[in-house]
This record gives sequence, C-alpha cells and structure tokens, in this order.
Amino acid sequence: MHTPDGYLHPWMAGAFLALAGVVLSVAATRARDSLTEYRIQLFGVVAAAVFAAQLLNWPIPGGTSAHFVGGAFAAIALGPHLGALAVALVVTVQALVFADGGALALGANVWNMAIVQAYVGYAVYAALADRSEPLAMVAGGWVGITAAAASASLQLGTAPAFGGELLSVVAVMVGGHAVLGLGEGLLTLVGYRLLARTGVETGERSPEGISA
Repeated sequence: MHTPDGYLHPWMAGAFLALAGVVLSVAATRARDSLTEYRIQLFGVVAAAVFAAQLLNWPIPGGTSAHFVGGAFAAIALGPHLGALAVALVVTVQALVFADGGALALGANVWNMAIVQAYVGYAVYAALADRSEPLAMVAGGWVGITAAAASASLQLGTAPAFGGELLSVVAVMVGGHAVLGLGEGLLTLVGYRLLARTGVETGERSPEGISA
C-alpha cells in the first residue's frame, strides 16, 4: 500500500517522517535488551521474506497499491518492536533504492506499513492467541492491514490531489483492503508455518515473538 510521492501535503510528509522516527527509536531501545545472535539472524530472514513478498503488488483506486505487507507476520515472528523495525527497513530500502513509494512519502509509508500494521496486528494476535493461535494469526494480518489502509486513506483523503474527497478515499481503500486483507491474514499464517518448518521455532516462544 505504498503512497507515492506528490500525494501528501509537504508538512504531512515531514510530520510522519518525524513521528515514525520517534516510534522506531523507542522500538529499537525496547528491542535491544532481547537481542541475541539467533534473533538477529531471524530478523534478517524475516526482513528478506517480507521484502520478497512485497515485490508482488497491484494498483487499486486511491493512488496506492495493494500487496502482502507482512507487518503482522513480522511482529508475530519477532515481537512487535523488532517486527516494526524489520518492515521499516524493507520499506526504506524499497523507497531509496527502488523508488517504490518514493523518499518524500517514506515517513507516511513507514508509519502505515511498519508501525500501524505491526502493532495493531500483534495486539489482535495477542488478544486471540490463547483461544486459537492460527485464527489469531489470520485475524492479526487481516485487521492489521485494514488499519494500515485506514491510516493511509486519512493521509491521502486530506491531500490536495484528492480535492477533499476524504470519505470516498476512505471507503475505497478501507473497503478494498478489508477484502484483500483476508489474503494477508492467510499469508501471515502460511509464512509463520513456513518459518516453523525450517526449524526456527525449536526455541521457546515468548511475548516478544520467537526466541532462542
């Protein structure tokens, strides 16, 4: 759901860049004490998987694109703080190296895809995991990407490019991602199961994701 350059107010682009920077700085501080060699390696595996999955995308109305984002998947595998940092790294590389989303919209894209989806998706997963972990993963991916789409639609709907069509932009983006989000939820479950089959779940699970 990359928002391209030129769609946001310049002040909004700057504000979200600063806001995302503050949240990720706190996330890095919170995650630092739990870092082990194993978790650093897992961070690289998860970030690479999210990067590869995000290469497949398609445009939807509203000036953005739809694809597997992986915020909830990363947060469940790594914990919400490392998960947000992993997706933020992917989004930054895509913007600065591949011009996907662009540099000016980087802060907004990191906010939506790395922060909103990771933390909202993980919160939903944590709330439901005791009842059914597979259902919790699907729900986390689904609600997470829908929340990220809602955040992006509010940014775009207030931009000059859309002439004040806030309600239309919100309806199109949230409605579209609510439907496509079912696929995000299923891919979140499938991705996590693939990690488990490669042996990364041989360690003990903790509230901070998979740990050694």
